[in-house]
Amino acid sequence: PLPDDVMEALIASKNANSGLLNCRQLFFGLFDQCIHTRAEADTEALLRHYHLSVMRVPMTPDTNFAASFGHLCGYDAQYYGYLWAEVFSDDMFQTRFKHNPFDPKAGRDYCDKVLAKGGSVDATDMLEAFLGRPPNDEAFLRARGLDDLMSNSTLM
Repeated sequence: PLPDDVMEALIASKNANSGLLNCRQLFFGLFDQCIHTRAEADTEALLRHYHLSVMRVPMTPDTNFAASFGHLCGYDAQYYGYLWAEVFSDDMFQTRFKHNPFDPKAGRDYCDKVLAKGGSVDATDMLEAFLGRPPNDEAFLRARGLDDLMSNSTLM
């Protein structure tokens, strides 16, 4: 087993780089939205702009990663869904599974109220039925150590 001090250090570092990783997802989502809402786009210029404004560092000169970023084709301005999925999954886990990830009632409710509905019910309605309340971003923020933003949250 790991020594207690090592375990404590690992737990304390849980959110290391989470801000960078979430900014990266935000950068991808903004770029995707931008190029899919214009008839034409200078992807190199847009990448430079969004990378600097979101990531706070310039893009590597003379590169244009959009030329090989496969997720941009077929998603049609919906790349942001990755980050939304994290918001909703954190909310569902913290609300229904945190105390017992193997709770059979919560598992059955998830199957009946979410999975079984497929695309026949609006996702927000399914989440509300499963959670017993409207979904929110509090668990997402808390999981990333951003508790102080929760009172100002207007995401939902």
